[in-house]
Amino acid sequence: MYDELTLFLVYLNEVKHASKNTIQSYERDLKYFFKFLSENGVEQISAISSEWIGVYLEHMKGLNKSSSTMSRTLASIRAFFFYLIKEGKAYENPAIVIEMPKIEKKVPKILSENDISVLLNEPHTTDIKGIRDKAMLELLYATGIRVTELITLKVTDTNLNQGYIICRDQNKERCIPIGKPAITALRHYLSDVRYAMIRDQQEEALFVNCNGLPLTRQGFWKILKTYAKNAHIEADITPHMLRHSFAAHLIQHGANLKSVQQMLGHSDISTTQVYTHIAK
Repeated sequence: MYDELTLFLVYLNEVKHASKNTIQSYERDLKYFFKFLSENGVEQISAISSEWIGVYLEHMKGLNKSSSTMSRTLASIRAFFFYLIKEGKAYENPAIVIEMPKIEKKVPKILSENDISVLLNEPHTTDIKGIRDKAMLELLYATGIRVTELITLKVTDTNLNQGYIICRDQNKERCIPIGKPAITALRHYLSDVRYAMIRDQQEEALFVNCNGLPLTRQGFWKILKTYAKNAHIEADITPHMLRHSFAAHLIQHGANLKSVQQMLGHSDISTTQVYTHIAK
């Protein structure tokens, strides 16, 4: 099973050109599934039936896994079997007869504008790390981009004279305007700090860690948690909460829903409409 999983991941990367996060998600879901099967004596792909998939979903439910996690897992299993059928290694997809668990739509959690203000002023702009962190937080809140998009930004993706950044997602890209606070923080970082942090003068990444290497998701998560704690923000803050806050605050101040959709990179405007409920 694991050999076929490896080939499936290669297929996702080289043929489907799936994102790194998507591939990691499929790998994680399927490894947990295979581990469960192995513990119950199922070692061959040919022995995986719709009954076993149903038993595994019930097992996940017993572990209090969310409906969204269960739905994603089922989608991963379906995709894996579609790949096997395409490669002539399976004749049917046992996951196709199982209905997707109903996902409860939750209203995104956001921070108040006051909490955002306190958080953005937390980094000490008298040291290199603080200047970098201030630029990252200001940019994240000013644009609503995802953490993955933030850490993959290149220096050449910024145009501070015109006041925008270019955010790329696989084959798509979008131009996002940024305000004066973010521009000021980025100018400070780029002119006074970044050159001292990078290890290689050819480094393209906009934000780097203290070792001069591109910042990671985990690295940014720790930075955000530290500042939230120092700012005495009681909410269980996550990087995505800044994205939600950005969108909700824009709409609260009268921004056009279509414009917010474009800045967030949502393909369907119904995904963006949830922020109107928060604004109300």
